[in-house]
This record gives sequence, structure tokens and C-alpha cells, in this order.
Amino acid sequence: MNGKRLASLDAVRGFDMLFIMGGEGLVCAIAALFGCPDFHKSFGHVPWNGLQFMDLIFPTFLFLAGASFPFSCAKSMERGMSRKAVALRALRRGVTLILLGWFYQGLLTRLNFATFRIPSVLGYIGFGWMVAAWLYLGVRKAWGRLAVGAAILVGVTLVMALVPAPDAATFVWANEGWKATYGGFGTGPFSPVGNVGCWLDRVVLGKHALMPGMFDNEGLGGLLCSVVTATLGMFAGDLVRRGGAAATGRKALQLLGAGAVSLAAGLLLSLVCPVIKNLWSPSFVLVAGSYSFAIFALFYWLVDVKGWTKWSFFFRVIGMNSITIYLAQSVIGFGHVRDFFFKGVAGLCPELVGGVVMELGYVAVCWLFLYFLYKKQVFLKV
Repeated sequence: MNGKRLASLDAVRGFDMLFIMGGEGLVCAIAALFGCPDFHKSFGHVPWNGLQFMDLIFPTFLFLAGASFPFSCAKSMERGMSRKAVALRALRRGVTLILLGWFYQGLLTRLNFATFRIPSVLGYIGFGWMVAAWLYLGVRKAWGRLAVGAAILVGVTLVMALVPAPDAATFVWANEGWKATYGGFGTGPFSPVGNVGCWLDRVVLGKHALMPGMFDNEGLGGLLCSVVTATLGMFAGDLVRRGGAAATGRKALQLLGAGAVSLAAGLLLSLVCPVIKNLWSPSFVLVAGSYSFAIFALFYWLVDVKGWTKWSFFFRVIGMNSITIYLAQSVIGFGHVRDFFFKGVAGLCPELVGGVVMELGYVAVCWLFLYFLYKKQVFLKV
């Protein structure tokens, strides 16, 4: 299993991306139908401290981007590419993702550079994956890369814990809505006001942050930690690639073991540094990484080890064009197409059933779009 493409990797990426293309709304609509109208409060993103399911989607996508790199790197080198050439290609991919992130946020449609938001989901993925790829190419041994990742997490934890935001004592809330949401977290080093990473967002990004004058949830403070998330993914990819092409249950157990170690380390670190997705805190990296290891292990065991592939086709169609559907939702009016075909049916149903129909319709429209691309063998490669 050197340069071979993993079917399970496409499937688990598709499962992860499903929640970005309407899966979250569908799950919450089904929960409401079965008497849990407030389910979304425990399923979506937490305001600050803690972790819920949707907080795991983004880091898992970055983890899986990392997991695919050992395979693509091996394939490139088998074709005669040098490490320098692979590193330059990683640079191109990283920069491309950053640019696509700006495109997604409306750079071309708004043309308001004074307040344009610079950080983005794709930018975080591009930077974290690119630097992790360079680390992979420069440090041959897996333990060496993990040591660098551990040093980053420890270093970031110490900086966050010991270096408070210089403006914490004099911070003035510029927006009452932000104050209502984040004002209860105090001014400590891991709060929106007192964190040094949030302060960097205020000083460096300014009006170019998601929350100008406060912080960005893909801000500067977590950039180095995003590298570690991708590095954990590359470690997972190496575990699977190591020892030849045979897919074995032992490799799945090794992934689970790595996830258990990551979870234990994350929980231990959380005693000092809380799990905060908006900061991409070191403990968040490890706890979210444990989920990524586990879900990758499950799909790998089912699809590649057991050979049960038919059930995963739905997810693989999404996973093979995951960047495409992420970007397409900002360009194509899938909601309007959904309304055209499903709104009438939903209107004939009881309100909660109609909600499920509409959410399911959105997922169906997105998936059929991707299935059309799949049949035509059209895949966006960055």
C-alpha cells in the first residue's frame, strides 16, 4: 500500500463533509421530529469552552488531508519527483487553498478590501497541511515529527498560559451581541478577552477578522496547532501505509491505540489548557485528534480490511469531491433547487415532517450534483 488510493479515506472524508452539506440540519430535524427540539444545542458548536460533535468536523477534515499525504508523496517519488519538487507542490497547494478560502468568503463579489475577512477554513487547512507536509519531508522518522508536534503543543500552551493579552484589563466590548455570548468567560489567559492569540487577531487582523476588534475563530493563535492536527493525520496515514499493501485488522487497532493515547494526552493537558475549538487550543488538537483516529480506524476496518465497500459508495461520492461541494455551496443555489422540487411536498406534511423533507432534499440535491460529477469523472484537485 504505497501510492495506492484508500477507498476508506474517501469514504470517511465524505462522512465528515456530509455534515457541511446539510447533514447537521438533517440530524437536528430528525431529532426534533422524535421529540428533541433542542438537540441542536448539544450537537452544534459550543460558544467557547468544551466540545460537541460539530466542533470535530473541521479538525477531522484537516486530519484526513494529512492522512492522504504519505500516499500521494510515495506515489510522486515513485514517479521520480524529488523531495524539493514535492515540497514546492505542497507550497502551491497551500497557497491555492488560501486563495480559494478568500474566494469562498466573497473576495470577488464584495470587493470590500477594507473589511474583508482574511482567515478562512480553507486557509487554515492550506497552511496547516502545507507546513506539516514540509515537516514530513524534512524529518524522516515518525517519532521525530511527533516530537516536533509535541514541542509545538507544549510551547503554545506555555505562551497562552503565561502571556496574557496586553489589552485584557482595558478591553472595551464593541458589540453587545459578542458581549452577550462571550462576556461570561472572564479575562483569563484562555478567554476571548485575555488570550494572547485573540489579542494578535485584534492587533494584526483588525477589521479583517471574523469579529473585528475581538478575535477570529480561524485566527493567528491556532495556526501552529493546525500544523499538529495535519501531522497527526500524516502519522495515521503512515501507520496504514507501513508494511505493504495488505489491509489488516492490526493496522486498525494501531489507529485506535493512537487515538486512545491522543485522548489521554488531551484530557491531561486540558487540566492546564481548556479544550477550546475557537482557539484551536493544544488540548483541542489532541482530543479532536482522538476522534479522527477512531473514525478513520472504523472506516478503514469496514472498507479496506473487511472489504465491505458497497455501503460506503454514498460517502465516497462526497469524499472524492469534498472541496468542490464546499465551494459550490457558495456559488450554486442548491437551496433554490431544493425548494423547487421539495417545498410543495414539505408543505403537505406536518411541520416537523416537512422540516425533515426540506433538510433531506438539500442533502439529496447536493449529492446528485456530486454524483453527476462522479459519473463524468470530474474531480477538483488542488
